[in-house]
Amino acid sequence: MGGSSNLDVMLAGGGAAFIVDLIIYPLDTLKTRQQSRDFLKTFADPSTKTKLPSRHLFKGLYQGLGIVIVATLPAAGTFFTTYEAVKNFISRHGSPLGLPQPLVHSGASAIAECASCLVLTPSEVIKQNAQMLQQHSGGSRKSASLQALKQLTVGGTGAGRKLLAGYGALVARNLPFTAIQFPIFEFIRKQIWSRRLGVHGDHGAREKQNLLETGVITGTSAGAAGSFAAIVTTPMDVVKTRLMLAAGNDQDVKQGAHDRMTAPQNTGKYNARGGLAVAREIISERGVAGLFRGSVLRAVWTAVGSGLYLGTYEVAKVWLARRKDPDNDDKSFL
Repeated sequence: MGGSSNLDVMLAGGGAAFIVDLIIYPLDTLKTRQQSRDFLKTFADPSTKTKLPSRHLFKGLYQGLGIVIVATLPAAGTFFTTYEAVKNFISRHGSPLGLPQPLVHSGASAIAECASCLVLTPSEVIKQNAQMLQQHSGGSRKSASLQALKQLTVGGTGAGRKLLAGYGALVARNLPFTAIQFPIFEFIRKQIWSRRLGVHGDHGAREKQNLLETGVITGTSAGAAGSFAAIVTTPMDVVKTRLMLAAGNDQDVKQGAHDRMTAPQNTGKYNARGGLAVAREIISERGVAGLFRGSVLRAVWTAVGSGLYLGTYEVAKVWLARRKDPDNDDKSFL
């Protein structure tokens, strides 16, 4: 909205991101565990012939949340700082070329996403390895994030490369996800507002008047677009998960993740693998369907997450702007 200051946007975005992280994080943990190579070996109940998940699958669903909270602000700050700098640079030096503004914004957002992923990748590696750790009953309740970090840096050899494992796959997932989600989101939202207000209705004014309606329409549009984009980009997400889990234990491709707590750590040289090699391996093991493992969970938590995030963000932004409007006597939330 035009009446929102940069501080309003930061407050709205930060609050929305924190709330969403707390709500959907367990679904993200379940998705990571399902996408791991040895999902059945690690989490299936050996007492059942149907290989139903054991109770261990649903333990420690918030493991690794701490590192996510710590990394969210730097990653977001890197994105917006880079985005504004690149956008201004292209606008200033690319004006003789007559570049259209949508192209400028797309290029700036792509470069900003690459920079943000560089900050986000280490936390993603730590988070996903923390999500796979099994805390034994009666043992010490140490931070799963710290345990995962220790596991990644043991011996000191190749620690930097391990923490950046899966960077290319993360970028390959996030760029198309954003490119798919936001055009669909804007289209769906526009269609819903047009149906409710008519072709010539001013939905901007309606947003300021009815925050509940704004939240529901924005959330529904974002959820539908996000779930579709999530399914389409699941193959890159599966490859990213495999690469990041392999960084936590160089023997990950040979043993179940449940052996991480008992097997001796490999302190030799870390052998990074390429995304294409991992994708071929997944296809040889489980066919093309293996690349879409966890797609349902990913679609559900993305629909919930995108809907809550963008819905809460838009409502908070409009509410903060409305409270600062001297001509508006209504300071209530709804």
